[in-house]
Amino acid sequence: MTGTTASPNQIECVDYIIQELTQNGVMEIDRLNQTPFIDINPLGPEGVFPSAKVDRLVEALSEIRSRAA
Repeated sequence: MTGTTASPNQIECVDYIIQELTQNGVMEIDRLNQTPFIDINPLGPEGVFPSAKVDRLVEALSEIRSRAA
């Protein structure tokens, strides 16, 4: 999100991801399609971010998981 202007829903989504990572150290990708993310938008992050950003988000979460293993 660096260098861009984020919408309130995008900020809220990122905040939830940070909370999840802070509490658990990792985050399963399927969590993106569960509450609280689908409470922001029924499509989850796909309804909040452009598809390229969602792809990058999934890559980042996968990388975090692989480094934690």
